[in-house]
Amino acid sequence: MMFSFRSALVCVALLLPAALAFDGLPARARSRSKVVEPGSAAVPIGKTVSIPVPLGLPPVTYPGDNPPTAETISLGRKLFFDPILSRDNTVSCASCHDPEAGFSDPRRFSPGVGEQVGNRQAMPVLNAAYHLTQFWDGRAFTLEDQAEGPIQNPIEMANSLIGVERRLAADREYPALFAQAFGPGRITYKMVTKSIAAYERTLLSGNSPFDRYFYGKDKTAMSASAIRGLEFFMDRTLVGPNCVSCHRIEDTYATFTETRFHNTGVAFDESKGIFLDSGRSAVTNQTKDLGAFKVVTLRNIALTGPYMHDGSMKTLEEIVDFYLEGGRHNPYLSGVMPHPPVTFVTKEQLPQAKADLVEFLKALTGAMPKDAVPPSYKSQTRAPNTSAKAKR
Repeated sequence: MMFSFRSALVCVALLLPAALAFDGLPARARSRSKVVEPGSAAVPIGKTVSIPVPLGLPPVTYPGDNPPTAETISLGRKLFFDPILSRDNTVSCASCHDPEAGFSDPRRFSPGVGEQVGNRQAMPVLNAAYHLTQFWDGRAFTLEDQAEGPIQNPIEMANSLIGVERRLAADREYPALFAQAFGPGRITYKMVTKSIAAYERTLLSGNSPFDRYFYGKDKTAMSASAIRGLEFFMDRTLVGPNCVSCHRIEDTYATFTETRFHNTGVAFDESKGIFLDSGRSAVTNQTKDLGAFKVVTLRNIALTGPYMHDGSMKTLEEIVDFYLEGGRHNPYLSGVMPHPPVTFVTKEQLPQAKADLVEFLKALTGAMPKDAVPPSYKSQTRAPNTSAKAKR
């Protein structure tokens, strides 16, 4: 049996560095917040509720000081879709994490305040409850930590934590909602992050055709092509690591991710011999982590393109080709990358094998969480951004 989700939690707590670096991060990544001391303990006062978990996913864990309550989840949902958090009231969390795109962004780069863009693609929020670090480079440990970042990023929401507190306190609705969730007293940004995180932990998507086939034992849930793709995905005879080495499938659940960071070569410019994005290295200050990024879950991947940290790949077919060719060679290429050529499939069979793998990836599209979106919600993603230049 592969390592458990609980074991992974322990490993990360022991191995990840205690301090996170800030300097040298690309513009979209400059979102590590300064500490703002709360005016109260910011602990939810409501009754703890259970978070329903769909087929194929493990139980959701949460910090001891932020148990999920009906009040914090409802407040977090309202905040997630409200542009009030941005400096000019134009950008909400949903602006870059659109429910109609699997809580991701169909654009390569998400426009922030003043239509500024960075050089990293917005990560999907679905199933982020299972991520042991947040952001592409893992610079935040929890969903609460992550929720502080975009607010202060000058090319995202371009606000301040104190500015958000004052604006919410002056609003006609929010003071009463925060009092219901946390008790009487002034609104602090810790309450904001805890509410958003509580809501995001309910954004679970499972019960996909794969889950019904693999865990529900419904042999009709996936097509013959997708079943062959699953066999390819898990095949141990690959020369070098196989897909499931990083996108994990356990005995009773599958997160399709893992705790490590890997360099696949996407950030490496072969013509110049340089990394266009330092990735995890900017956090750890370790040269070996140059160009390494978080392993993104494959769940709902058919909904969440474009792909990779820079949104440089548009289709699943392109992704499959890239990995089966071994990525892009560079001095720090991860040892878990496949070692071409694929030897257990003949040259004549390879096109069908690739097509089967794509069909399997499509079978990872799960059900959307119930009541995750306000009834009045309308997609906030605008016309695709064609600018490839990152604002720094």
